[in-house]
Amino acid sequence: MNNITHKTFAEIDLQDSFFQSLREDYRGFDEWFDKKSNQDAFVQYVDGKLVGFLYLKVEKSCVEDVVPPIYADKILKVGTFKINAHGTKMGEQFIKVIMDYASNENVDVCYVTIYEKHKSLIDLVQQFGFELYGTKGEGEYTENVYLKRMHIVTGDIKKDFPQVDYGAVKKYLLSIYPKYHSVMFPDSILTTENKNIITDVSYTNSIQKVYVCSMGQVESLKYGDILIIYRTAEYGRSAEYSAVATSVCVVEEVRNQDEFDSFEEFYNYVSKYSVFNESDLHYWFRRGGCKAIKMTYNAAMKKRIVRHDLIEEIGLDRNQYWGFFELTDEQFEQIVHRGDVNKIFIKEN
Repeated sequence: MNNITHKTFAEIDLQDSFFQSLREDYRGFDEWFDKKSNQDAFVQYVDGKLVGFLYLKVEKSCVEDVVPPIYADKILKVGTFKINAHGTKMGEQFIKVIMDYASNENVDVCYVTIYEKHKSLIDLVQQFGFELYGTKGEGEYTENVYLKRMHIVTGDIKKDFPQVDYGAVKKYLLSIYPKYHSVMFPDSILTTENKNIITDVSYTNSIQKVYVCSMGQVESLKYGDILIIYRTAEYGRSAEYSAVATSVCVVEEVRNQDEFDSFEEFYNYVSKYSVFNESDLHYWFRRGGCKAIKMTYNAAMKKRIVRHDLIEEIGLDRNQYWGFFELTDEQFEQIVHRGDVNKIFIKEN
């Protein structure tokens, strides 16, 4: 997960200036922090400086210190969440951490309390399905409560994230070369790869991704269609056991090159969420006929599926072109089951 790591509270310097705003917002913050000494938090450092902190806690049945109370069998509390954003979509990576945790714990709802003054954080959580629910505290210490209900889908792929409605959409396999794959999809990096290739940039941190290619038929993709990301083999290695299905993405839109009036318009659309640099994009644009696929990165497969098994056990055609092709519902369901990511899928026809 990029350079987001686990640390116990005791391993984190409470006197770091990063915590000053939390100390000002919350009475007794230092005492609360000390009491959590043996518990884990998610933290992010950039150049040795703390820039992100996240504490999660699973609660049961009822949360009574908010108005109205929250009732559910299993509830994920986003206990403390602060980021020092610096234009690299770091917040989206923390949202992905929260959603991965919620999926792994199979919780029913997630909630976070935020002071009204933190407009950018409110905008971030609302983009991904947290809705204003109620309040917590009194007077100047009143926070708004934002709640996300898991296990339901609304048809808005960002608000539903990471849940996916797979009932009425098409499913495809999309191949990506190794040099682009693991920088775009950091949670899906292979155990044999160098983790240092992942850096703190927008296309690494973001839930949204843009991939540029010239493969035929990708323009047929529609909003909500599902992509199984297939990492091709390393140069010089056999694909049979080194090319693997790694990830699940959901299509937001596809735009053809001729929909852009100029390279500058194309570059502005693609660059924030794409692994390709300006030189790469100039190449694709001059070549012509390229397409930009915007998608959400919903899951990294816990168990990667090699090409051999995709063919021999799931039934994909060895002789077809593996750049991009449609999957049957049965093939798709076998892939997500074997990849151990089936929890995020809800079938609503």
